Amino acid sequence: MLTLLKPGIEDYAHSKSGALDPLLDELWDETHKVMSLPQMLTGRLEGGFLKMIVQLINAKNVLEIGTFTGYSALAMAEGLPDNGTISTLEIDPKAIAIAQKYFSRSKFGKQIKIMAGTALDSIKQLSGPFDLIFIDADKTNYSNYYRAVLPKVRSGGVILVDNVLWAGNVLNPKTEDDHAIVEFNDLVSKDRNVDKVLVTIRDGIFLIRKK
Repeated sequence: MLTLLKPGIEDYAHSKSGALDPLLDELWDETHKVMSLPQMLTGRLEGGFLKMIVQLINAKNVLEIGTFTGYSALAMAEGLPDNGTISTLEIDPKAIAIAQKYFSRSKFGKQIKIMAGTALDSIKQLSGPFDLIFIDADKTNYSNYYRAVLPKVRSGGVILVDNVLWAGNVLNPKTEDDHAIVEFNDLVSKDRNVDKVLVTIRDGIFLIRKK
């Protein structure tokens, strides 16, 4: 587990933040029991951050690339208006099954639609415009996802991208994933069509606003 803060600080921050649906605690526990990479979960504070961004920009049409077991989608759905929707893309059938189970149990689940298959293929089927896009999938395709979705974001819309610090490996990239994240960060930093700030929440979130 990546630790960038003094022990206890994240729990303290969580205790002072607004609560999410308790169903997410059950999802957290089951994911840690049955999935081989449970650290892929968004987490409590980041989930609350995502919900807040949805509320702040009054997002109604949201796209998520990388559902995993559905934690982030459910967190964002809490911030949606009644007529808001989330399209979430996932390739892993086991993750989809868990996510769908919890979506069906949640009062927000009816606002979420899972699209199974390769994300780049699914993106081609979606027209937008999207108010918010959250990218948290395979790192080697981050730049491809960004290029594919940017035209589908409304002016003033937001793209959030997770894991852009990659456990600090962006400072000394060695693996293919390391270099892919560095390439993506460079791509965004040079893009004059967006405003951007890299926020050091957990493993780093790129907050990007389309002009």
